[in-house]
Amino acid sequence: MKKIEAIIRKSKFSAVKKALHEVDVNFFSYWDVTGLGNEKEAHVYRGVSYSTSDIQRRYLSIVVNDDFEQITIDALLKSAATGEVGDGKIFVSDIKEAYRIRTGEKGGGTLKKISK
Repeated sequence: MKKIEAIIRKSKFSAVKKALHEVDVNFFSYWDVTGLGNEKEAHVYRGVSYSTSDIQRRYLSIVVNDDFEQITIDALLKSAATGEVGDGKIFVSDIKEAYRIRTGEKGGGTLKKISK
């Protein structure tokens, strides 16, 4: 299993969410975050432009089985890109184990859809 963490532009969140659903990645968590980076956002207040080093982004945390790793990354790369500085980053790490709290089940099966 892999944990894929992505920091993306807030404006691209709808496109990213749609792209993930299209490749059957239907569960993930996200947070609004503020960070520092190479991009400087300019703000205009009463006609005066000023820049700030605080950049608003959305942080996604996605856990997938190994066979969904590249599919998920490709969906993120395609849907989150604008081609400009500040598009974000993707980080991938290994997950040792996962448990479904309701049943106590463990392993990659905990990430699959439940059919009723």
